[in-house]
Amino acid sequence: MTNDPIYLLKPVFNFLDGLIRDQGDRLYLGFFYVCLGVIGWILSGGLRKQVRRDSASIIPFIVIGSPMEPPPLPPIIGESLEREQWPSDNDDSSSFAA
Repeated sequence: MTNDPIYLLKPVFNFLDGLIRDQGDRLYLGFFYVCLGVIGWILSGGLRKQVRRDSASIIPFIVIGSPMEPPPLPPIIGESLEREQWPSDNDDSSSFAA
């Protein structure tokens, strides 16, 4: 039973408990200032991959082409081609005729 991990780590836990009890406020402030530094480093690009640039400069260019016409819309399933032909204005068969 003396080789049980709980008994082996008990001195470590006792040390950490005493350290937090006695020096907890200083540990908190130290952690706070370290976090501010890490956040500043991350926001300034610290996590970005360092890219080694050659001495040649890179010139960006934009390709402008003629505008493309969109393809025609596919037919609606179940609709007939005659549907595209609207009735004439003289047709009195409209259900909204007054």
